[in-house]
Amino acid sequence: MIEKPPMTTSSPKSMQPEPARAADLNPLLDAFAAGQMRALARLITLIDNRAPESSEIIGRIYPMTGRAQTIGVTGPPGAGKSTLVNCLIARYRALARKVAVVAIDPSSPFSGGAVLGDRVRMTGHYKDDGVYIRSLSSRGSHGGLSRTARETVKLLDAFGFDVIIIETVGVGQTELAIMDLADTTVVVTVPEGGDGVQIMKAGLNEIADIFVVNKADREGADRIKAELELSVHLRPAGGWRPPVLMTRAAADQGIEPVLGAIAKHAQFLAEHRDAARESERRAREFIEVLAAELEERATRAVGAGSAHSVVEEVRAGRLNPYSAALKLLQDGASVADLLGNHANGLGPGKGGRA
Repeated sequence: MIEKPPMTTSSPKSMQPEPARAADLNPLLDAFAAGQMRALARLITLIDNRAPESSEIIGRIYPMTGRAQTIGVTGPPGAGKSTLVNCLIARYRALARKVAVVAIDPSSPFSGGAVLGDRVRMTGHYKDDGVYIRSLSSRGSHGGLSRTARETVKLLDAFGFDVIIIETVGVGQTELAIMDLADTTVVVTVPEGGDGVQIMKAGLNEIADIFVVNKADREGADRIKAELELSVHLRPAGGWRPPVLMTRAAADQGIEPVLGAIAKHAQFLAEHRDAARESERRAREFIEVLAAELEERATRAVGAGSAHSVVEEVRAGRLNPYSAALKLLQDGASVADLLGNHANGLGPGKGGRA
């Protein structure tokens, strides 16, 4: 099943789906737990629209997460990532594994052109109930991965998908955040344009668990392979050594070794569990979620309550933004307004988050 990106940001207000109230979450989450695909799609849409209930939704399904194998696929634009992902989907489905794909697109959420163009390569799985494909905009997020992507992966994990593939926009250093989201990161490159050198400069070399040189029938493929193998050799001794594999995804060739490498890396992770890394990963996620939650609540509430007069002073130029921020943070009532849900009519005790 392929989900088109929600267009609510550009649709007339009357056509936009109304956000679910907190009281409506129980039947929606019950339907989700029962495996209803429409409930999954509805929850992802709420998350993507940053509904006030977003954190509550993820908090309630969080205990059901941690079972799926997550695979990140990244690399320069035009490397054939979508084609490779399409091949991986077919292989996993042949193994009777349920597969979900989260495709992070760099385009504006107002235009779905690039999203749909990239997803054409995956339409062969359109009628397969064991495949779910969702495109999301990066929304200019630092790290190339929006908060929506992280939470969408958790929803898909809790829903029961065995494999979740995250295909990211290929724009260099902004891809580094994928290492916090995927268990295994596959970096895809092509022979043309010195992409091997660009990968090393961008830092993708450090996060790659598997290198794939796609379009390997083209001139220069062996040179890029040698460059990447050298970069792997220069890594500190010990730990996982990323293999460098050659594929022709458009011809469906070389896919089995990639599948095998992903399985070997999963086994390596299981045998060499890094408790300190997992702890740090959870701490980083907490800080990111806390910062995003504070920003969203402040954005919703900043024009109301005791913050309103301060905002008006900033708009009139009588108070600079830095002094205004300190003024608000030093006032307990203003902080309470910013952290509360009054802007949404969901204060503590009314179904909202305290």
